Amino acid sequence: MRLSTVRKRAMGEPDRRRRSLVLAICCASIVVVVMDISIVNVALPAIRTDLDASMSGLQWTVDAYTLVLASFLVAAGSTADRVGRRRIFQIGLATFGVGSLLCGLAPSIGWLVAARALQGLGGTMLNPVAMAIVATTFSDRAERARAIGVFGSMAGIALALGPILGGALVDGFGWHSVFWVNVPIVAVAIVCTALFVPESRAVRPRRLDSVGQILVVLLLSSVVYAIIESRSLGWTSPIIRGLLVVAVLSALGIIGYELRREDPLLELRLFRSVPFSAAILMALWALCGFSAFLFVTTQYLQDVRGLSALTAGLCMVPVGAFVVVISPLTGRLVGTRGPRLPLAVAGSALAMGGGASLWIGPSTPWPGVLASFLLFGIFLGTVNPPITNTAVSGMPVSMAGVAASLASVGRQTGTTLGIAISGTIVGSSLSRGKAAYTAAEHGVWWTVLVLGVGIIVLGLLSTSRWALASAVSAAARFDGGEPGAGDVLAPPERLN
Repeated sequence: MRLSTVRKRAMGEPDRRRRSLVLAICCASIVVVVMDISIVNVALPAIRTDLDASMSGLQWTVDAYTLVLASFLVAAGSTADRVGRRRIFQIGLATFGVGSLLCGLAPSIGWLVAARALQGLGGTMLNPVAMAIVATTFSDRAERARAIGVFGSMAGIALALGPILGGALVDGFGWHSVFWVNVPIVAVAIVCTALFVPESRAVRPRRLDSVGQILVVLLLSSVVYAIIESRSLGWTSPIIRGLLVVAVLSALGIIGYELRREDPLLELRLFRSVPFSAAILMALWALCGFSAFLFVTTQYLQDVRGLSALTAGLCMVPVGAFVVVISPLTGRLVGTRGPRLPLAVAGSALAMGGGASLWIGPSTPWPGVLASFLLFGIFLGTVNPPITNTAVSGMPVSMAGVAASLASVGRQTGTTLGIAISGTIVGSSLSRGKAAYTAAEHGVWWTVLVLGVGIIVLGLLSTSRWALASAVSAAARFDGGEPGAGDVLAPPERLN
């Protein structure tokens, strides 16, 4: 028996079979959390009709969930590092299940939005905590890279397959079923977590930062509320201007307060790592672009082209198929060659997808429409594994929860902003006719194109020798610079 194997067993590390089970459980949790972002999009027309919802009501149906996710992910990650990741993970599963049940029972748009917020609260205890569990369960560098690649790929697959499953559920059982389907999955995950997931904590627990948490909530909620409600109130409204002032003051407060705190909610020292900082920004841009695509496209397919929810979901098969095929390959490529090439491909595909969508109108031939969807599938299949890898690159194990939480915050903030911005751009154009809606979409597609170019630039910058050196320097500020959960980037000589 190999000495390394003996040591791992002596330290109580799970064997290979149990590690695989832990990864499967964590992947199941990320699937339901992420899928609930995209699965709802295809149900929005049915929700609008059944609950008599406005455009802003539809935006809040999605954003109430993602806004809560973005606001509390960091707190959930650091709390899990302190009191136990498995314990918080189980609480999150239960909360998410209850929220899903209440969403399916909602009698009005207001109740639905409130239940979505509760669902999001449960999601905050699943997304980053699952990532931290994966990172601490797999101690071998190459094995950890593959596990993180699989985990990151599942997020992309869930986001892409959500509209397909959602369309089938809405047409077969009504929009309520897109929420009820989560309940049995969560119940099984709770049992399996108790049986197979080992408990883990950070070496040095972090204290609660209530002031920082309040500032984060104020910043994100004021920005999102201002964007969504600006269409009805106008940017010159005293309310909108007041919200923007609150956002600016909150941002300044976060910088001033968190830098002086010993155990800050937002560990700003992590941002000294160029790969980490770039990963957060790329995660925000990537999900902003893709969520904008989903929000306007599902309504285009159903309200402009007159498709049923199921047929609209099936139109997303090219996206889901490419994600399923490409994501595992991307994860292996990241583990062996680093994230540079996948990031370049992802940014290029997003930019080209936005550019191609500018030509889509009310009667564009279906081959042209579906071809543009292929580009978004390539994008989503290649973007998540390298971003996840880059975000935790070189970070010590003790910071795994915080680093993973901040990466998730970038994704969820991007999703929230993508829905808010795209909904504001298209506004009530659908009521003026199909041509007016597709014309209004042009603003969304130009935004997506610019975001794709930005990902290309940051992908190249974050994988340079200078950037990798900054990651090593940043890691040295934590736990004596011991390499940890994210130490999976390819060495500089492997980056061409």
